[in-house]
Amino acid sequence: MKTYYNPEDLKKFGKIGEFQKTMADKFFDYYGEVFKEGALTAREKSLIALAVAHAVQCPYCIDAYTVDTMEKGCDEEQMMEAVHVAAAIRGGASLVHSTQMMNKAKEISM
Repeated sequence: MKTYYNPEDLKKFGKIGEFQKTMADKFFDYYGEVFKEGALTAREKSLIALAVAHAVQCPYCIDAYTVDTMEKGCDEEQMMEAVHVAAAIRGGASLVHSTQMMNKAKEISM
């Protein structure tokens, strides 16, 4: 199946420094630090990343963190629950902005 996103490009992620090595090195240092065990486990961070990948709709990240969460012992139910959390937050963020529309509509109607 042909898509706009080439799944093979995910393998090239490590080469993003080809055009700007300094910034890429800084990004990868930061990225590595973020995903180290800390207050959250690597498994928890992977589930968060999977959920965020869906919220920002990054097919490369979805592929990568689907593999990563499964390698860290997550099952399909846990993964889908994380995605639903992201969907609920994304939906709620859209809906809460309706208060701005409601305020403006009331202002115009007065």
